[in-house]
Amino acid sequence: MPHIALDENLPGIIALFAYRPETAAPLGQLADVLLRGPSSLSVGERELIGAVVSRGNDCTFCSRSHAAVAAEALEGGMPVVEAAWKDVDGAPVSAKMKALLHIAVAVRESGKSVGEDLIETARAEGATDVEIHDTVLIAAAFCMFNRYVDGLATLAVDDQDAYQAVGVRLLANGYTNL
Repeated sequence: MPHIALDENLPGIIALFAYRPETAAPLGQLADVLLRGPSSLSVGERELIGAVVSRGNDCTFCSRSHAAVAAEALEGGMPVVEAAWKDVDGAPVSAKMKALLHIAVAVRESGKSVGEDLIETARAEGATDVEIHDTVLIAAAFCMFNRYVDGLATLAVDDQDAYQAVGVRLLANGYTNL
């Protein structure tokens, strides 16, 4: 049960965005820039970063909804996301993406957990400074979003299939019109 009076028909951050549209606007814009803006990382790769960070933070709504978007956008679909959730190194993604996911997981733990070794590994796998920057910012933003969603005890279904329509909608429309 949510800690504040939210629309009980809206799950997760969608309920929070409806509750405070004035904070929803900049948060949605941030998500759109990070996940949909120009980037050498695909939408699916950026959504995968968000899904992995959210899963590590045990945020059901964010991990499941962003997994659904990533699954829609990535070749290989949900099995790729599930593999990354289980073991980044065993996931069927590029070596560069694995290195970036390791950076994201480190950010989830603490910004100071991102050591030079992780950065050098990512660079050795072809990651650019912009990709490293964006990975850190996506991971940090998802930590904030996860704590926002769970800190107010928003509603979240734990069935991944329930998020498929959300994934399709978010992939098509982005985050400013939730």
